[in-house]
Amino acid sequence: MTTTARTAERAEEDRRARETVVRADRGRIGKPKESVSLVHKLGGILPTVVLLIAVLYFLLPMVWVVFAATKSTGELFSTSAFTFGSSLIGNMTDLFAYENGSFARWLGNSFIYSIGGALLSTAVSAAAGYALALYRFPGKKAVMVGLLAGVLLPTITLAIPQYMLFAQLNLTNTYWAVLIPISITPFGIYLSYVFARGSVPQELLEAARVDGSNEGRTFVSIGLPLLFPGLVTVFLLQFIGAWNNFLLPYIMQSKSELSPITVAMFLMLNRGGSEPVLYSVAIAGALIAVIPVVIFVLVLQRFWRLDLISGSLK
Repeated sequence: MTTTARTAERAEEDRRARETVVRADRGRIGKPKESVSLVHKLGGILPTVVLLIAVLYFLLPMVWVVFAATKSTGELFSTSAFTFGSSLIGNMTDLFAYENGSFARWLGNSFIYSIGGALLSTAVSAAAGYALALYRFPGKKAVMVGLLAGVLLPTITLAIPQYMLFAQLNLTNTYWAVLIPISITPFGIYLSYVFARGSVPQELLEAARVDGSNEGRTFVSIGLPLLFPGLVTVFLLQFIGAWNNFLLPYIMQSKSELSPITVAMFLMLNRGGSEPVLYSVAIAGALIAVIPVVIFVLVLQRFWRLDLISGSLK
């Protein structure tokens, strides 16, 4: 065999060996790719499934309330959970006639605590967050540490000390006993601080000072408009928190005419043990109590979209 033939034979053997190695590598690489794609598919489906379960968990009780509010007490315990009854108008009439129209007064108290408290809290949070984000002053780090500690501190731990303080000031059994505590919230201040850090440029403030604007006017004319989308979020969160607040008014108010709807519904359900007819009335009240929150979310959500759009344009 000539040298040329041997060289050609060795080259052919080398080529076959390389093809064998390539095919083996392709086989080994192909399987992980399939498994990786399967993992990606499961990673995309699993969060959706978890979110759907969470949606069902939160929506099913609300759907049940809608159905149950239409039923009489007898229908409530004798019919299927998700079927309509025949007593919606009767339940609503009994609800607003309960104790000479007390439900309307309790509903009004909830609006006073929620809207008034949310407005006060938003104003305080805007001013405090703006100052913490854009000014330098002695003790700022200590204030921020205290603020973060207040965010982490459960509000329930402050209920009894607040009651003792307001009792000494003779402010219990007044609207202020609820409005003052909910007007100062560390979480709202911290949110405003974050919004101010990201939305208000220092250059605008310096330009306003050069033009002779004082700090108050600069805050009102420049700071607040830039913070407005974020403050809507603070307002809505404080509104929902105050609307759902039970412990603070329960401790501070011993007069039923000052109670919000949360405390009133609790007292009504307690009486339901001796007066079963109140169960259907209380459920109708729960349906009424949800409506303002839904309306506020639907009305104010456009400001969140505005905030997202403005953030993308900056």
